[in-house]
Amino acid sequence: MPRRYWNRYPARAVGRRGAGVQGLFPLGAPLAAVLVLLLLASAVVCWVAELGHARAVLAAGGRAVLQLAVVSLLIGRAVQSLGWTALFIALMYAVASWTARSRLGRASWTWMPIAAGTQPVLWLLLGTGVLPARGVALIPVAGILIGGTMTATVLSGRRCREELRTRAGEVEAALAIGLGTRQAVLEICRPSASGALLPVLDQTRTVGLVTLPGAFVGMLLGGASAAQAAAAQLVVSAGLLAAEAVAIAVTLELVARRPRPA
Repeated sequence: MPRRYWNRYPARAVGRRGAGVQGLFPLGAPLAAVLVLLLLASAVVCWVAELGHARAVLAAGGRAVLQLAVVSLLIGRAVQSLGWTALFIALMYAVASWTARSRLGRASWTWMPIAAGTQPVLWLLLGTGVLPARGVALIPVAGILIGGTMTATVLSGRRCREELRTRAGEVEAALAIGLGTRQAVLEICRPSASGALLPVLDQTRTVGLVTLPGAFVGMLLGGASAAQAAAAQLVVSAGLLAAEAVAIAVTLELVARRPRPA
């Protein structure tokens, strides 16, 4: 969206229009009880259905509580200056890279797909003035892009590794007929890796009908009109599609060049 849109609503005006947001999810014992019940229910279902992630669910929930508590204290300072904003985005990027690395057998290259997908989209949005150079706008959009590329990197990377394990014979056969290692791996992994784009494709196809993503809901709660919220969501959805497509392509190329775990 043009910069003039963001300047049209100063912080106090948006605060007045979004005053009703403060009544949502009030802090207190009921909120804490609901969170505990939801996490316990998730863990119990994983345990009963033998999904194997009961402890991970509880650990993830506990980490989310602690991390959001810290972020809520830091975010106020982070949006006050571009310097703090850049540091906060760098922290998000580092955590995303480390998380992807831990999911892919400690692969050392996971920072590349995340950067390759996220940075061009952010620079395009900033360069055209669609995204204002302000922390309150940069942090959530960067977070969405970094989170999306992290997920795409993990999904495509894991699928490639699984294909290489289960279809090792086909890779050897491709090498035997004269294909190079990179070309042989690409032939085996490309169809499976492309499936990592399906979640964001489905989300984009059903936006507004099945899902109401964060950018849309956040702007509505902040006092923007439905048309303005829809415009923001369209930009974010298109940017996320581009970022994840690039991340998957880079992941596929890196796996093809390093087919064995790093």
